[in-house]
This record gives sequence, structure tokens and C-alpha cells, in this order.
Amino acid sequence: MTTLKDRINADLKSAMLARDEVKTQTLQGLKAAILNEEVAKRVRDTGLDESAIEQIVAREAKKRDEAAELFDKGGNTASAEKERIEKAILGAYLPEQIGETELLRVIQEVIGELKPEGPKDMGRVIGAVKAKVGNTADGGLVAKLVKESL
Repeated sequence: MTTLKDRINADLKSAMLARDEVKTQTLQGLKAAILNEEVAKRVRDTGLDESAIEQIVAREAKKRDEAAELFDKGGNTASAEKERIEKAILGAYLPEQIGETELLRVIQEVIGELKPEGPKDMGRVIGAVKAKVGNTADGGLVAKLVKESL
């Protein structure tokens, strides 16, 4: 079975051979982010596990999302579109995202288990939901739905 890191390296090589500049730059940036994390955690020789790499990919995708939003607000649609393309490229390395209905079901389940005392326990509920769904749900969406549910 190929690892996520192997898949990223293979796709980077393909993108370079195809002279796909956007994909090449995006994957090079992702590889650099993974390398930085490995060095910071002192696991350069052994590498990071799959879930840690997924978290890095999710973080990089979120950065692209936020940048696109800011470019839109500033009226720079060309740069916003480039960020969205990069996010789509990164999205291919994330696990399939669960739907809002399924996420709401998990949130209600967690609320039933934890019995929070209102909005002050929002952090605890979000943490428990994220522990259950992992990288299959966007953190911003989780926070929004938990806030609405409490």
C-alpha cells in the first residue's frame, strides 16, 4: 500500500513532467510543509504518520481558502481563483468530507454524551466532535454547527 507521502511525491513528479506549474508549485509547497513538520518534531528519518500528514494537508487547504476569501474582498479575483485551484489540488489528498447532515448527527451524539451546560462548554464539544470525525470535516463548519446546536 502506498502512503500519502508517496502519492504526493509521485504526483509531484508527474506534474513536473507534464509541466503543470500550478500543481507543481502547490505540491512542492506541501512537501516543504511536511518536511518542516518532520524537522520540528525530530522525526525526519522515520517520517510522520498518515493522520499527521492529513492534518498538514488540511491546514494548507484552509490557508488557501482564507487567502481566496481575502483576495475576493480585495477585488483580486485572479489571485482568488488561483488559491481555489490550489485548494482543489490539495483536496485530492484529504479523506472524503462527511456531509452536514452526518456531522449534525455526530454533534447531537456528542452533546448527548457530554451534556454541556451551554455555550461555555463549546470548546469541549468541538474537541470531542473533532476526535470522532478527524480530518473528514472542516473545523470551521464543526464550530459553526456546534455553536448553533448549543
